[in-house]
Amino acid sequence: MTVHSGRWVREDRAARMWPGLAFEVPVGAPAVTVELEFDDSSGAVIDLGCEGAAGWRGWSGGARRSFTITRDWATPGYLPGELEPGPWHVVLGLHRVPVDGVDYRVTVSFAPVARPSPMDSPKVPQRPPVRDLPAAPGLRWVPADFHSHTLHSDGALTVPELAALAVSRGLSALAVTDHNTVSHHAELAEVGQRYGIALVPGQEVTTESGHANAFGDIGWIDFRRPAVEWLSTVEERGGLLSVNHPLGADCSWRHPLPRRAPLAEVWHSSWLDPRWGGPLAWWQAWGREVTPIGGSDWHRSGSDAIPGTPTTWVAVDAAASGPGELALAVLDGLRAGRTAVSAGLDAPVLLPVDGELVAVDADGTLVIDAEGSRRPVRGASCTLPAGAEGGMVLFGHDSAVVSICAAP
Repeated sequence: MTVHSGRWVREDRAARMWPGLAFEVPVGAPAVTVELEFDDSSGAVIDLGCEGAAGWRGWSGGARRSFTITRDWATPGYLPGELEPGPWHVVLGLHRVPVDGVDYRVTVSFAPVARPSPMDSPKVPQRPPVRDLPAAPGLRWVPADFHSHTLHSDGALTVPELAALAVSRGLSALAVTDHNTVSHHAELAEVGQRYGIALVPGQEVTTESGHANAFGDIGWIDFRRPAVEWLSTVEERGGLLSVNHPLGADCSWRHPLPRRAPLAEVWHSSWLDPRWGGPLAWWQAWGREVTPIGGSDWHRSGSDAIPGTPTTWVAVDAAASGPGELALAVLDGLRAGRTAVSAGLDAPVLLPVDGELVAVDADGTLVIDAEGSRRPVRGASCTLPAGAEGGMVLFGHDSAVVSICAAP
């Protein structure tokens, strides 16, 4: 057993945000169990994670005070596998440290631990019909949500439960983006096949200065490194990086990033009033050539928008069939900048189609381009020229944002 104890103060947080507490895993250890103790009534928030002798083993942030890793199973958020002997580290995140400091105690033990009983999976629900939207030849629009969480970080649902919810909502694709971990990736292909939905692998790279989603089966991205390294690493591995909820309260984007990520979560569930122009102003300043996407940031019932609110429509290869193929086709669609975002699955939407714009179920709205030119929409389906370069916005009569889309 190894015990670390002491008191974290503000100077510690200023010196290093993610201290590592060393421990030695003995040869033949059946399990590694870590328990963190501190008084959260003081306002302290301390995150929890683990780095093994051979690399990163997982992160649960502030969602858990303990975890276990074995060869065959691990607490959600952590990777099971070989318990390589040698130096490991409990990685803490000093997210909030009170002015007077906070006492802590970390205990590491190696005794065998009984495997928890598996949780029952829900039945496959009936899927509502997918909306038929006009698309360029060889393409079709699929409804997606690019931000969600499970028990592998701070969400309340298992991966199967989340998949069932997304299917019941009518989504064709969902990115599962747990915080600072990829432990959920191992489940996605099988669960997606079982429930008939493209589950896109993701990781929400999470720090106090902003969050970003790394999309693709590209391995773990080290959140402790500068954001520009997130971008280069994701690119080198063939993935896509999105700046998340750039004006999302204390999670707003404040990282320096000398060059732009290809995607931006312009429409996030924290955009409570579509008449508020902040997200559009940010997008305009950041660059409307950046492809817009949307995300519900689903965690649990009663605290977040339900999956598909907002809905991101992605134009994918019409021949893509099966959840696995569709997940890859969705990433290709994002890479090509073929997106539109609406408030929900049945809401009015502005689509980039073959160099033009098509507004669907949006009679009486206005299309405004990056230079401020305005064009009225008439009828249930209205085709308009693209106008100025950059993403487009569909406004209602009350100046509320109805839909946004990438440049045609």
